[in-house]
Amino acid sequence: MTARPERLRSRRLEVRTTPEDRALIDRAVTASGTNLTSFVVTNLTVAAQRILADRSEFTLGPDAQRAWEEINRRPARDLPGLRKLMLRASPFDE
Repeated sequence: MTARPERLRSRRLEVRTTPEDRALIDRAVTASGTNLTSFVVTNLTVAAQRILADRSEFTLGPDAQRAWEEINRRPARDLPGLRKLMLRASPFDE
């Protein structure tokens, strides 16, 4: 785990754990050579970034990327029902 530069921390975060979870976390903190706050903030931040990443960025392997590019090279299909829907007046226009 890479060390993060210390930043001014002004917000408190409280977490309740089971004794077993706390013992596991304490062992990991000791093994990482950091303190509890740095360990928790770093790992929560990484977890948050991973969860949010798939909502803004997608990574494809080489085969999936080729398939995606092939699909996007296809000409657009004419969808009469969609065309008709898009030509209707908006119910929000007055």
